[in-house]
Amino acid sequence: MIGIIVCGHGGFASGMTSALKLIAGMPEKFEYVDFVQEDSTDDLEMHLKKAIGNLTMCEEGILIFTDVYSGSPYKISVDLSSKLKDMPRVIVLSGTNLGMLAETSMSRAMVKDLRTLADMAVAVGKQHAMRQDLPDEDVSE
Repeated sequence: MIGIIVCGHGGFASGMTSALKLIAGMPEKFEYVDFVQEDSTDDLEMHLKKAIGNLTMCEEGILIFTDVYSGSPYKISVDLSSKLKDMPRVIVLSGTNLGMLAETSMSRAMVKDLRTLADMAVAVGKQHAMRQDLPDEDVSE
């Protein structure tokens, strides 16, 4: 099974994990890392290394879901994904929303290819980001 790590600023990762547990139960082979104000980027790197280390049994690879593109969680995850040669393959995603996380987590039982699952996650994330306009007000009155 492909492993999942959620990482983001503040309580993003723990909040997403809490919501995911409410919707689908606690997933297997799943870690989360919050990047809180007291943490340095070195602390974040250490926590991410530990989370990746906890998922070394995921031979198909690991997806790391981050909150924003080019933030510290994203940059450090990308850096680690290229440095850790003795670990499973890692793909880093940004712009995580609950819909993409839930659907990706539940799809891991069927989708075994890391790239395919990553592409699916991005597509689902886009589907879950939408706008609903209010009806135009009748100005004739």
